[in-house]
Amino acid sequence: MSAPQRILVKVGGAILDDAGTRARFAASVGAARERGLEVVVIHGGGAQVSRLTDALGLVPRRVRGLRVTDDGTARAVLQVLGGEVNAVLVAALQRAGVSAVGLTGADGGLFKAGAVDPALGHVGAVEEVRPEVLTALGAAGYVPVVATVTPRPDDVDVFLNVNADMAVAPIAQAWGADAVLFLSDVPHVRDGAERIPHLDGASASALEASGVIAGGMIPKVEAAVAAAEARPAATVKIAAGDVDDPVAAALLPDRGTLVAAQLPEAHHA
Repeated sequence: MSAPQRILVKVGGAILDDAGTRARFAASVGAARERGLEVVVIHGGGAQVSRLTDALGLVPRRVRGLRVTDDGTARAVLQVLGGEVNAVLVAALQRAGVSAVGLTGADGGLFKAGAVDPALGHVGAVEEVRPEVLTALGAAGYVPVVATVTPRPDDVDVFLNVNADMAVAPIAQAWGADAVLFLSDVPHVRDGAERIPHLDGASASALEASGVIAGGMIPKVEAAVAAAEARPAATVKIAAGDVDDPVAAALLPDRGTLVAAQLPEAHHA
C-alpha cells in the first residue's frame, strides 16, 4: 500500500482536555504537514459539553446510551464544540506553526445533517458533504478543524449535534482520505490485556456479541468499521492520541488496531 497523502484524524475530547497532550497533537499535525501530507481534523468534546451543561444546571438524559440534545443542550453543544474546543485546538495548532481554520457544518456549507430520532432531540447524522471546502483549504495550506455541529435543515437557528465518530465515514469518503485515524486515550482495541491488531465488520460484531468489545469502545469500533467500508482502500486505525507524535505513531504497523472493510481469512483464524 502506498503512503497516504490525505489523512483524516478524529481526536477525542479527552485528548484535547489536557494542554500538554493537545500541544503534542498539534506538533504531530505540523510534522505531518511538513512531510507534505494534507490533514483534516475532526474533534469531539463530550467531557467539555458535560461540564457546561452541569454548570448550567441542565439535567443529562440518555436514550440507549446516547445523549439527548434538548434546546438548552443544543445551545451548549454549539458553544462548546463550535466555540471553545474548536478555537482552543485551532490556537494550539497555530502555536505549533500550523495554519488552521475552524469549521462547523455551516461554514461553506461543509456538511448537512438530518435529525436521526425525535427521542434524541437535536441529534443528527451527516447526509451531504461538500468536500471542495476541505480541498480548497488544503490547497491553500490550511488544516481544517471540524466541529460536528450543523444547522437543522428545518430551522437554521438550531444546530444539530452530530456524533464526531460517526461523522468521520461520510467526510472521509467525500474528501477521499487515504488514512483515517481515530485517536483517543485508548491505544487500541483489546481482548483482556492483549492488543487486537486487526478487525473488520464481521470480527467486530462477533467480539461485541461475546462482550470483548463493550461500553464506549462499541461506537468507536462501529465508526471505524463504517469508515473502512466507506473507504476500503484507506488505512483505518484506532490508536493512542496521548503519545509523542501520535499521527505518525498511529501509522506504524505495530501500533493501534487496523480496521478493514473485510480482512483476509488468515486474520480470522
